[in-house]
Amino acid sequence: MATELPNWVRLQKALSVEAEKGFTDLMGNQYRFSEFLCLSFGETYHILTVHEQRRWATIARDFASYPQMTPQQRQHLVAEARRFLQELQQAIESRLAGEVSQPSQFKSPRTTPLIASKNEETATNRRVTLDQPLAELKAVGVRKSRHLERLGLHQVRDILFYYPRDHIDYANQVNISNLVVGETVTIMGTVKRCNCFTSPRNKKLTILEVILKDSTGQIKLNRFFAGTRYSNRGWQYQQKSRYASGAVVAASGLVKKNKYGVTLENPELEVLDQPGASIESMKIGRVLPVYPLTEGVPA
Repeated sequence: MATELPNWVRLQKALSVEAEKGFTDLMGNQYRFSEFLCLSFGETYHILTVHEQRRWATIARDFASYPQMTPQQRQHLVAEARRFLQELQQAIESRLAGEVSQPSQFKSPRTTPLIASKNEETATNRRVTLDQPLAELKAVGVRKSRHLERLGLHQVRDILFYYPRDHIDYANQVNISNLVVGETVTIMGTVKRCNCFTSPRNKKLTILEVILKDSTGQIKLNRFFAGTRYSNRGWQYQQKSRYASGAVVAASGLVKKNKYGVTLENPELEVLDQPGASIESMKIGRVLPVYPLTEGVPA
């Protein structure tokens, strides 16, 4: 059966509630979450391009397997579905408005690779073996290897089996209006206003205040810098210049709610050249591993 347009609000609401409740495959009035999403993505929409129809059908099949997935797999699928719906809604609304739409214009900004290219790897790591001491690696050296030894890491082989205890998912990119308290997310918007100042109550505390907006809403983000060196007017002016009005910024963090509304806790910020530009940060827009802290070993 072909219907006109997807129910964007209902689909995003279902995905948001599932994420908020911990990816438990909630039972609704008629269907479980996974059944509702499988049926919804099973609908046919003639307005979709061939490529969009393929992705739409793939997500339907993925949600059919949702009950058998691990919590991490469920979280990844929900985040992927939310991103796809946002991109698709923007693309369709643009087409309906008569604008020329290229798929690449509506893609979320991509992170740059953290791994060297194949040619670079060959040149730099040609002689690395699994049994090689970490101290012999150019990127590690003797000094860093001593810290790693406290973690039980002596050889290259040990690194491969040193697994994180958890992950922080900053790859979940959402619109400001779709932020859910408790989720770790990445948002992208333009700077509406920025201020950087020394706290009147604590001369050793500097506050960076950035108000971001996108097509769905706006949010106030704060970063706090402890130390008298940040109270320097030149440094504060530099921050205000970096986050000037109209600058495109990607921000990642844990969604929290305070007396002023929804915000991101101690967000990571990166100024982009333009909407959709690659994200260079090693944190923003990525899935970050979390390792146990060990006394005497820097994080």
